Amino acid sequence: MDLSNNHFSGNIPGSIGGLQKIINLSLANNYLKGPIPGSFKTLLSLEFLDLSKNNLSGVIPKSLEALLYLKHLNLSFNKLQGEIPTGGHFGNFSDDSFVSNGALCGSSRLHVPLCKYRTKVEPNWRKAKYIISGVMSIILLAAAALILVLCRKRNVEVVRETALLPQVLWRRVSRLELVRATNGLHESNLLGTGGFGSVYRGTLSNGIDIALKVFNLQLEEAFKSFAKECEMLSNIRHRNLIKIISYCDELDFKALVLQLMPNGSLEQWLYSPNRSMTILQRLDIMKDVALALEYLHQGYSIPIVHCDVKPSNILLDDDMVAHVADFGIARLIGSGDSMTETMTLATVGYMAPEFGMEGSVSTSGDVYSFGIVLMETFTKRKPTNEMFVGEMNLKQWIADSLFLNAAIDEVVDADILGTEEDGDFVSRRDCLSSVMRLALACTAALPKERINMKDAVVALNKIKAKYLKDSGGVNS
Repeated sequence: MDLSNNHFSGNIPGSIGGLQKIINLSLANNYLKGPIPGSFKTLLSLEFLDLSKNNLSGVIPKSLEALLYLKHLNLSFNKLQGEIPTGGHFGNFSDDSFVSNGALCGSSRLHVPLCKYRTKVEPNWRKAKYIISGVMSIILLAAAALILVLCRKRNVEVVRETALLPQVLWRRVSRLELVRATNGLHESNLLGTGGFGSVYRGTLSNGIDIALKVFNLQLEEAFKSFAKECEMLSNIRHRNLIKIISYCDELDFKALVLQLMPNGSLEQWLYSPNRSMTILQRLDIMKDVALALEYLHQGYSIPIVHCDVKPSNILLDDDMVAHVADFGIARLIGSGDSMTETMTLATVGYMAPEFGMEGSVSTSGDVYSFGIVLMETFTKRKPTNEMFVGEMNLKQWIADSLFLNAAIDEVVDADILGTEEDGDFVSRRDCLSSVMRLALACTAALPKERINMKDAVVALNKIKAKYLKDSGGVNS
């Protein structure tokens, strides 16, 4: 019986105990109040009980311990209080079953306060024994911590170029805190869903707004993706790379706490009807992406290949500054990682030819993907657009337009080109032609014929400077 997501109010009737053969019962996400009826103890066949997201109060009846077949219990997001029972199947339930009930107490594994019991007054000598033991334990722990810090400091000095300092500064957070921060991972907080999991908007207890990337652990690849992102993001720092704030690594819950990007992704800006970007905004965003890739390829001790550069992985902050995200399948050049997963998980349309046919991973593959994104940003056409069939693709479409000079007008986004009556139409068209030539230089068929990201950054700076000069600095 599923009665969830309605507008039921009032108390749960005690007569519910008459449903003695019921196996699954959900009353979640209603407006029910009052206590949990003790008559639940007669539902001896019950295997699944969900009373979450109501206004239930009082204690959790110990009589629920008698439900021998109960495998799933969810009492989260209510106003329950008192001790969480420990008998029956309660020993198998996790903290998820009791999240956001402010006055519950019980075992520390459930992330609730310990219950306070009256204890007998102990003799002073026994108290002294405990105090001495406690002091000795603290001294030993402090000594161990000091040794660990000294060893870590020495290791950091030996491999200073790996820049591991940010990892030390991460604050590991609990699943409970993250569930609370995202309103119970509620749909209204969902920002998007990807291949390995979902991303939620949330606010930590200290007031910091976050994006929470929760990995779908039913997928074997998600475990590897979580480990890969932790590895990559702990070792790299750049203004145009997404910043990790914290993480949660529990047996059945793995998540990354990331810097929230309020303006969403480049993909959303390109294809949302109520959003638009100027030529200069698009140039600046692509320059930000180029700088991030240049750092990954040349600014780190070992070159890093992102492997999945695409508009949905380019996120924008309050000031429309771009940050490259999603390092789930990134690779360190020469690390010996298997390339099979990368070939499978990289995105069709943005993948370099040698990537898909041979599994060859190199920085040139990222340059190719950057070139495709550059084309898409200024044409507002996806490489998988249905218009591209047979031998015709986004790259060929652009190349053909450049051979026929006037045809550039037909391929770029009309919103930024304007009309010939506009005062800076010629400067706009020249700018867009230069952008497309750069994009083609990035997407040469052979990897060795492609430019590198450092040269791409220089080219974008020149294109922007020339456009500002020719257009008289008009912000268009």
